[in-house]
Amino acid sequence: GPGQRPVGRGVELPAGPDLRHFLRAAAARQPGPSQELPPEPGSAPEAPKVYLETYGCQMNVSDTEIAWAILQKNGYARTKELDEADVVLLVTCSVREKAEQAIWNRLQHLKALKARRPQARAPLRIGILGCMAERLKEEILHREKLVDVVAGPDAYRDLPRLLAVAESGQQAANVLLSLDETYADILPVQTSAGGTTAFVSIMRGCDNMCSYCIVPFTRGRERSRPIASILQEVKMLSDQGVKEVTLLGQNVNSFRDLSEVQFQSVVAPALSRGFSTVYKAKPGGLRFSHLLDQVSRIDPEMRIRFTSPHPKDFPDEASVLQLIQERHNICKQLHLPAQSGSTRVLEAMRRGYTREAYLELVHHVRASIPGVSLSSDFIAGFCGETEEDHQQTVSLLQEVRYNIGFLFAYSMRQKTRAHHRLQDDVPTDVKKRRLEQLIATFREEAARANAALVGQAQLVLVEGPSKRSALELCGRNDGNIKVIFPDAELEDAAECRAPGRAQPGDYVMVKVTSAGSQTLRGVPLCRTTLSRAAASH
Repeated sequence: GPGQRPVGRGVELPAGPDLRHFLRAAAARQPGPSQELPPEPGSAPEAPKVYLETYGCQMNVSDTEIAWAILQKNGYARTKELDEADVVLLVTCSVREKAEQAIWNRLQHLKALKARRPQARAPLRIGILGCMAERLKEEILHREKLVDVVAGPDAYRDLPRLLAVAESGQQAANVLLSLDETYADILPVQTSAGGTTAFVSIMRGCDNMCSYCIVPFTRGRERSRPIASILQEVKMLSDQGVKEVTLLGQNVNSFRDLSEVQFQSVVAPALSRGFSTVYKAKPGGLRFSHLLDQVSRIDPEMRIRFTSPHPKDFPDEASVLQLIQERHNICKQLHLPAQSGSTRVLEAMRRGYTREAYLELVHHVRASIPGVSLSSDFIAGFCGETEEDHQQTVSLLQEVRYNIGFLFAYSMRQKTRAHHRLQDDVPTDVKKRRLEQLIATFREEAARANAALVGQAQLVLVEGPSKRSALELCGRNDGNIKVIFPDAELEDAAECRAPGRAQPGDYVMVKVTSAGSQTLRGVPLCRTTLSRAAASH
């Protein structure tokens, strides 16, 4: 579903560079080695150590930070050594069968760890958090007696109490979904000192009820976080030196902050031509364009991205598109999840648009934001999909030519409308073949799109050394495409700094020399700033 970007192990690999990006982001968020001194004789007992493991989308990376912030306030310490942990918490994903299977497998490993634990130490406590906890509470508690705590996405404030109940040897669960929990007052603890990028959750839940999607059932109804608390968090990240923030929500452009009373009389927005919705637009409130405007003003040297919008929620007034075009620090990159290229399948999915309306939106976006980079999600082999439907998706990939894609075979989820009303009738081998064809088509077109950048200078935010070579650096351009270039002494464009090597968090102008479907390579020209690069463009 929208916003479901895999970051954890055991989830299918998307056909785009982003899995590694988010794995890296997630890994960067792990704490450094703990510098703990042995306790003084007779001192207070040592804080219980918690080990957190994240699976699934970026929302889960963000939720892991929220859960950790709550536990830290309640006297827990964090460890990245599994063997040191007193509490192991898995932040889980339910979007596909494979994601859940990864957790069941991991639990078998933890079962052995729990059994091997020395008698002298307190028993190891294991908790399942997030979407799988919400979906399978009973099954988890009954099937795996080793699980002590089950907490759904809206129950993280309750973790200290649940863990206290578990201390007494009982299983404890809270999977209540809330209509208003946004964790607005909890500033997530960014566990990476010196991290370059961060995710900021702006809303929770989803009201769209696409027929394939489990998210409304695991994350509950849509609610938006007050803008003031979002701005406070982004400002804090800016002060910490973070250079790129991604605003996260299941459906960011239906954001409404209803906390400011004076804005509650604003008219509900109209949908674009050719788009429909299953739920009534909430009238009033401050909209996503207002939030984007405010966030982009905080720090002119901080890049702003957002994900995931829903194609049906781009209103005709196009204020969001206008902001992207105008502001130098809002990335010229849009995620437009299509899911299918067939109107018939889109209707069965309850997406609220036809192929034609989607293509019209793409043309409108490209006309409004020259040079925009587009990414998308696609599902292969949805209920009732024919060969003809599949070919329409292939042709949509060819017509739009996305830079980044996330493509998956359909996985039926209980509780969804598709589970109640439709037949999962495309055989597994056909799904696999169709998925492979979609991936091949996507890669071909992405390679063509990227080849057009050869010879151009691209502004790259340095993230760190390249995975494959210590002599090269790796970062991303404005369009979120990975760029690799040699680590060399560089002049400073403003000439206010001495020549030197680029560091993570620096902006570097790179001339692209070659391009593949997922990465660009180039030669570095100079270090610069986001504002300077925009002014000289």
